[in-house]
Amino acid sequence: MAYKSMNDLDAFFGPRSPRLGVVTGGSLSRGLDVKLDPETDIEDLAVGRYVVVHGRNRRFFCMITDIGLGNTNAQITLTPPDFQNNAYLREVYSGTTAFGTVHIAPMLTISENGEVGPVRTIPPHFQEVWTATEQDINDVFGDEDEHHFNIGAPLELEDTQINVDLRRLTERSVGVFGKSGTGKSYLTRILLAGTIARGAAVNLVFDMHNDYGWEVFNEDGRRDKGLKQLFPDKVSIFTLDDESSKRRGVRPDHVVTLAYSDIQPEDLSALRQTMDLSDTMLDAAYTLRRRQGKDWIQWLLRATSEDIEDLLAHTTINGAALAALTRRLERFQRFGFLTEHPVGGDSVQAILDHIQQGISVILEFGRYGNALEAYILVANYLTRRIREHYVRQIEASLGDEAKQPPQLVITIEEAHKFLDPMIARQTIFGTIARELRKYKVTLLVVDQRPSAIDEEVMSQIGTRVTALLDNERDINAVLMGVSGAGGLREVLARLDTRQQAIVLGHAVPMPVVIKSRPYDEAFYQAMGAPLKGHKLRRAAKKSSRSLYGDDDWEGFG
Repeated sequence: MAYKSMNDLDAFFGPRSPRLGVVTGGSLSRGLDVKLDPETDIEDLAVGRYVVVHGRNRRFFCMITDIGLGNTNAQITLTPPDFQNNAYLREVYSGTTAFGTVHIAPMLTISENGEVGPVRTIPPHFQEVWTATEQDINDVFGDEDEHHFNIGAPLELEDTQINVDLRRLTERSVGVFGKSGTGKSYLTRILLAGTIARGAAVNLVFDMHNDYGWEVFNEDGRRDKGLKQLFPDKVSIFTLDDESSKRRGVRPDHVVTLAYSDIQPEDLSALRQTMDLSDTMLDAAYTLRRRQGKDWIQWLLRATSEDIEDLLAHTTINGAALAALTRRLERFQRFGFLTEHPVGGDSVQAILDHIQQGISVILEFGRYGNALEAYILVANYLTRRIREHYVRQIEASLGDEAKQPPQLVITIEEAHKFLDPMIARQTIFGTIARELRKYKVTLLVVDQRPSAIDEEVMSQIGTRVTALLDNERDINAVLMGVSGAGGLREVLARLDTRQQAIVLGHAVPMPVVIKSRPYDEAFYQAMGAPLKGHKLRRAAKKSSRSLYGDDDWEGFG
């Protein structure tokens, strides 16, 4: 199809944005080369920006992955002209003998009727390349609705939204990655808020540092609201440390206590590296469980020398391994949430009751968040039992869909401690990641070392939201299995240290670099949180000005 007039082109392509240049070469596998127009300021371009190639029959939606300088005469690089005293000469050379180039990676195609599809061909030589417009972005990512949630804007198009498909986000596991200080908790809070606001899933958050439930101070010293404050009827706060909650002014819905008798040797397997547990020690734990029953830990911690001698005489347990296991289990005595008889009822059942009602649970660790063994023990203990309940409920609902439990997303931090290649196959979290959504339970893993996560588990993470990473192994782990990873590697390594991330995978139609939406008063209102006090008065005054143009109106007396 050939367009015979500029009006025809505008009718198909929509409002025209600044032209950047023309396609001069490339291939489907390695991307396209673009020669920039002389009027295009190369310093205004950046990797990660979106551009559109206007082909003859379709638009090619592309990402800039590299920027370079080209010339028509190699001699100019060896003996550059003296521009210091001749600005006119610089203008003559620029754009003709010397010019700018960009390399772009085609991500999607948009047909004449607006259908978005994969890239299976490339545009011919000399097709025009334009900056992506708001309409181009909307054609690809759609509008925000009950199933799509705004998480930010593409670079340099801040009036446009990038909307993730929440159903696709929650039906497979999600990863939020980035080096320390890049805002992983901030990004996670936005994703969790989206799933709660739209009812896409119920969440169980193992809140290691009390970042999600109640308000926290951000890096600018301001208070950010927690999810309980945004969704008071949809979120409950559970805590392992009631004293810490009271000091922070938090009124938890339930104080969690666990019984020693409920801890199984399987729960210790997840602590293999954190507590330096050997196979011999774990074998001793299994033998003890069989011999002493559910009270095996209390028995071991109270055992006399005569008890130990009798045990060693009648079992195959290694004495040195048993002594080492005892020393490690003595650390549990520091955890006030571990008791002989749990207070306040069955905490696992309390969490399940909230989940069944569609209420998300945020479990705060208080002072125990700094003890990694406590975090791993509790997260593994609760998740294993909740997943067992889900398996039973899903199997019981095969003949009656009304009995199906709600989709559950479990959030864990320091995820590589649960999903290390040495233990991933033995922990409940590795099992959940490999099952996809078979039992309606998926993970949201937050980590700064994705390279330390088992490769099989990483391959099952459907959507990856990645802030700045500067370690080559971590970058390779995040981009494993992603088409066009070479170009994306450059983009990922050049993100800003805060509020920028690349989103790729199951929940978005193509990889996209975003500036995450602000977590501020506007966000709170969008989530339905009411304004209070001076903020309410300020909003009312602003509304009155827009209606009446009266700067002095203070409200009805």
